[in-house]
Amino acid sequence: MAGTQPITTSIAHHGEIVVLAVSGEIDVLTGPRLQSAIDEVLAQPLAALIIDLSAVEFLASVGLRILVDTHQRLADSAYFVVVADGSATSRPIHLMNLDEVFELYPTVEEALAAARSQDTSIAAIHRRAPRRRNGN
Repeated sequence: MAGTQPITTSIAHHGEIVVLAVSGEIDVLTGPRLQSAIDEVLAQPLAALIIDLSAVEFLASVGLRILVDTHQRLADSAYFVVVADGSATSRPIHLMNLDEVFELYPTVEEALAAARSQDTSIAAIHRRAPRRRNGN
């Protein structure tokens, strides 16, 4: 891991859809930076989160775990999708069958189209959320 490059992240808002673009290598040393970026995004209301791994050069198991954890965190509150097309990112996702856990697209444009085709507005997500009763 001596050659680990730091990761960079950027956030783009498309209405209620947030795209978190990541570049660099995601491993045990840089995973906490990715987690922090996701936590920052999730601190605000959103209807959908797209994590763009197009510029990621290496994706270790810690990165895969972070993606699964994020999917689970958003399961009842927002649409979640990952963009990965290169062998460094899509291959480990496919090998671990994570493309069966969360949606995977080759481009941000396709991911945005998928998110927009869902009823992913914040209001719609709240309508679908299970209602809790007092005392139950």
